Amino acid sequence: MDDKPPPYGSVMGYQQAAPYPPVHPVQSDPTVQFVGGAPYPAGPAAAPYPANPTMPGAAYSHPYPDPQSQPYGEYSASAGNAFTSSARFSDKSVRHAFIRKVYLILTAQLLVTCGIVSLFLLAHPVKYWVQRNSWFYYISYATFLVTYITLVCCDNVRRRFPGNFIALSVFTLAFSYVAGTIASFHNTDSVLIAVGITAAVCLGISLFAIQTRIDFTKCTALIFVLSLVVLLTGLACMIVYMVSGPNKILHVVYGGLAALLFGLYLAFDTQMIMGGRKHELSPEEYIYGALQLYLDVVYLFMIILSLVGSKD
Repeated sequence: MDDKPPPYGSVMGYQQAAPYPPVHPVQSDPTVQFVGGAPYPAGPAAAPYPANPTMPGAAYSHPYPDPQSQPYGEYSASAGNAFTSSARFSDKSVRHAFIRKVYLILTAQLLVTCGIVSLFLLAHPVKYWVQRNSWFYYISYATFLVTYITLVCCDNVRRRFPGNFIALSVFTLAFSYVAGTIASFHNTDSVLIAVGITAAVCLGISLFAIQTRIDFTKCTALIFVLSLVVLLTGLACMIVYMVSGPNKILHVVYGGLAALLFGLYLAFDTQMIMGGRKHELSPEEYIYGALQLYLDVVYLFMIILSLVGSKD
């Protein structure tokens, strides 16, 4: 009797399964991988890394902007504001083009004003007519005020070509007539001295405003208070003049305060145009920038002329 147990298949009634067919011979290839006995091609090779990786260069720009680089209050053309609290020129070329345009317009305005003042001083028939027809002076001053308020308050006029240049031209001609009329009552030497002092003062203030770390655009409260002081001093001078006649001391005090005020205005407007401060003009406000600088310079000239000039 055989002690070996019967096969598993014969006991359970199952037939023994046929053996698996042999795998077809495949040539040995190191790039072929076998999964479950069937050949599959090898996966793609990874891209090689550079031997010496380098840092991004200066021209590299990150695809996502830094949220800190866009401060609150950034300029929006739809807002209608001439300046913003923290807007920045992102491109230096845009800022330089804006500054160049502002000072080219300012130069043209000052040349027109110098021409009209020279005409009123040197052409005696014109000088005589201007001094005898004061009504045209008041018309010119009213035109100056209307165009100034329009350009400052109406951004659709200030930003649209050619209406902005037409309004600026009318403003410049009207204010040049006002300055020329005032200059016609002084002798030529006094006017030339006032022009020289004004040029030196404006150049010095502009260079100081550009180079200094003092942010004049933060001094709006101080400038506002000083403006009120100058206004009240002017009213006091008018009352004293009507009651007791001209007072030289009051005139000098008022002229000194007014010159200080417009010097601060010039520093404030210069920093607004140059940018990099708390407040700055947007690149679309070249008319506004030229308008304010021109007003500061010409008013400084008239104040200095009233202080150092002598009547003709």
